[in-house]
Amino acid sequence: MEEMEVPTEHLHDEINEKAEELFEKKENKWTLFVAISTALMAVLAALGSMYSGHQSNEALIMQIRASDQWAFYQAKGIKAEIRMLLPASSVVKSPEATIKEQESVKQLAEEDEKSSEAHLAKHVTFSRSVTLLQIAVAISAISIITRKRFLWYSGMAIALVGASFFVMGLI
Repeated sequence: MEEMEVPTEHLHDEINEKAEELFEKKENKWTLFVAISTALMAVLAALGSMYSGHQSNEALIMQIRASDQWAFYQAKGIKAEIRMLLPASSVVKSPEATIKEQESVKQLAEEDEKSSEAHLAKHVTFSRSVTLLQIAVAISAISIITRKRFLWYSGMAIALVGASFFVMGLI
């Protein structure tokens, strides 16, 4: 009985071709994951930047309002001092009423200052988020160029920290 010869060279070439195709598909799949994750990081960074700017503007507005309230507070104090120098017959309001008004203005000014500080703290949190997300985007881009997966994993870890700052800013 004769043995059949199996052309192994042809089989070997086919296996190599299939292996290369699978490797390229796997590599393309990884590249797709990196591209999508990087795009999501960039979107989150853009939103963080927008919120950071908004919080900064709000902090500035509230500080201006607080400054206005403090100026009003001082004006009330000056008026009270002037009224004390006038003869009793010409005083329209009692000094106690003026002091009461001045205290309410002081409370408003202090509330506006606290609000400004809160907005500024959120601005700082969003700014940290944006910085970390931008670093993560850069590292992910480098991972695509160098084909080093550990860089992408590092970028993803940094992006998670940046995303947590983003969420803390929203809270």
